[in-house]
Amino acid sequence: MTPFRLLISVLFVVSSVAVAQAKTVWVDDQLYLPVRAGAGTQFRIIENAVPSGTPLEVLETTESGYTRVRTPKGTEGWVSSQYLSDTPIAADRLQRANRELEQTRNELSQVKEQLSEVTKERNSLQSSESSLSDRSQELQQELQRIKRIAADSIKLERRNRELREENQRIRNDLEVLTAENERLEAGKESDFMLLGAGLVLGGVLLALIIPMLKPTRKTDNWA
Repeated sequence: MTPFRLLISVLFVVSSVAVAQAKTVWVDDQLYLPVRAGAGTQFRIIENAVPSGTPLEVLETTESGYTRVRTPKGTEGWVSSQYLSDTPIAADRLQRANRELEQTRNELSQVKEQLSEVTKERNSLQSSESSLSDRSQELQQELQRIKRIAADSIKLERRNRELREENQRIRNDLEVLTAENERLEAGKESDFMLLGAGLVLGGVLLALIIPMLKPTRKTDNWA
């Protein structure tokens, strides 16, 4: 045998012993089980009245029908293998099952309470969602109204600017017309002055010419 195979074999044996030492068995459905100093009834009892259902740590197993165990009190001794079970006794299993059932019931009750709370939260969230949806619709409508107002404001601003520009053009035209009117008024006054001067001059000329146009009487020298 090679050293490597020997090492594997040793590790396998050590692991088997460790597994055997870590194994736990229970006292079977027997009222009391004596723990003896050796593997046989001829050995003295070192711990008496180990009740059924007691977990025992297995230290060694033989083919003679005895198992060396360690009790919960720390006593190491031999007991008859026929009174040991790899599983807890029925009463313990029933008790454990009852405990698990009670625990399951408690967990179920907690789950029901959590379910009730989650249902309430869901209903609350649905109500909040509905309120948020209504609020969202209101905000959408308000946004549309604001957009319309903004569009109208833009149109009004554009119209106001056009009116201001038109007003400025009218003012410019008014100033031009006012200047033209003043010029025409000034020209009219000048024409009136010239006309008046012409009339006066004509009158003077007529006053001078008319006497000259009258016939003079001839002096009758023969008279």
